[in-house]
Amino acid sequence: MTAKMKRRDFITLIGGSAAAWPLAARAQQTGKLPTIGLLVPGTTSSHRQWVAALVQRLRELGWIEGRTIAIEYRWAEGSSERTAQIAVAELVRMKVDIIVTSAGAMTLAAKQATSVIPIVFAAQTDPVSSDLVASLARPGGNVTGLSVQSTDLSGKRLELLREVVPSLRRLAIMANISSPGSALEMDAVRETAKMLGLDFVAIEIRRAEDIAPGIEALRGQAEALYLASDPLTFVNQIRINTLALAARLPTMHGFREYVAAGGLMSYGTNFPDLFRRAADFVDKILRGAKPADIPVEQPTRFELVINLKTARALGLTVPPTLLARADEVIE
Repeated sequence: MTAKMKRRDFITLIGGSAAAWPLAARAQQTGKLPTIGLLVPGTTSSHRQWVAALVQRLRELGWIEGRTIAIEYRWAEGSSERTAQIAVAELVRMKVDIIVTSAGAMTLAAKQATSVIPIVFAAQTDPVSSDLVASLARPGGNVTGLSVQSTDLSGKRLELLREVVPSLRRLAIMANISSPGSALEMDAVRETAKMLGLDFVAIEIRRAEDIAPGIEALRGQAEALYLASDPLTFVNQIRINTLALAARLPTMHGFREYVAAGGLMSYGTNFPDLFRRAADFVDKILRGAKPADIPVEQPTRFELVINLKTARALGLTVPPTLLARADEVIE
């Protein structure tokens, strides 16, 4: 073997090794901390607990903000336009090492912005149908994370709602149809309502200004409201629950934060726990794993939360058997 060939083979070997280095090691080689771009769908107040759960788990795994990692926070404030035009573009231009997201429109915007930077979604409705991953077991591409499977829970939520509102015949469904996950959830609820023999009216919203007239139009037209969860409705959860209560509409939600803000009941996964688990995905990728090879995980448990104060305000009696099954009762 000639000296020239040896030198060429050595360079090829080093180049291949560098490509396989963990992200953390490559970042250290450039003299900077590995950087996480955290793209949060809401505000500092609405998503504080979720973000804290992620950061705390990263600390437990050895990734301490300001010492072993850097975190660039971007708050979309419930706006999909802000997500696509500002937040995602900023993080891609900064060349962060990983982008952590949640919510469908946000993750899709991140995927469209980069096919190179690994993306971890902390909570995603049906990532396969949303074309974020090829399959749960083999995501492919640069995206992986945790699925909330909200579309699969619509039947259970309607069954629980009917236990509290046994006279339910006409259901209102409200969703932000500009959010892919919410649109899918609305379709699933419609199909479930049909199978249960319920009439339904769909209220499609796209911005905060659509909420009040949408709920006002339901007065006398429905006996309960199913709200599809997304950043827009989450940021406006207190407003939605206040308007629904004024319209005498019992509400069903996807997770407990809505119920703590005055909603009637929720059935779904624990979102701070999802964000905590997302930190494990970040850890694996920083240590060299590829998103394409990390299976998407699904929720391990679901919580039923009931707000008795809201039930009383609506003149509803929650069956003792249902209260006994609840994971949390807010009084």
